[in-house]
Amino acid sequence: MEGSDTYLIRPNHQFKFKPAIVKECIREIVRERLSGMRYDPEEVPELSRSLADCIKDKVKNAGFDRYKLVVQVVIGEQRGQGVKMSSRCLWDADTDNYAEDIFINDSLFCVAAVFGTYYY
Repeated sequence: MEGSDTYLIRPNHQFKFKPAIVKECIREIVRERLSGMRYDPEEVPELSRSLADCIKDKVKNAGFDRYKLVVQVVIGEQRGQGVKMSSRCLWDADTDNYAEDIFINDSLFCVAAVFGTYYY
C-alpha cells in the first residue's frame, strides 16, 4: 500500500470482505483443531483464545487490506441443549460483513464468527 492514497472510502472489489472465503478459513481451522476432541472445561478458555488467534491470522493473510477484524469463538459442552446467540453492531452495509461457522461433535459445540469492518 506504499505510495497509495490513504483516504479511500470504499475498498476495491478484489479487497472487499468475502464471507465465503472467510467461512472456509474458519471451517478449516476449527475442523482441524477440534475433530476428535472431548470437552474439558479446564482447557476451553485457552483453546478458544488459541482458535480465535489462528482464525484471525489466517483471515488477515487472505488479503483483506484496511479491514478491522473481530473474531469471536464460543465453545460449550454438547448435551443436546439448544443455544441461541446474537450480536449487534453499527456498520456500513456496503463494505462491512461477517462470516460464521458451527462445529458439533459428540462432546462439544463451537461457534466461530469473524466480523470485518472497513477502516476508512
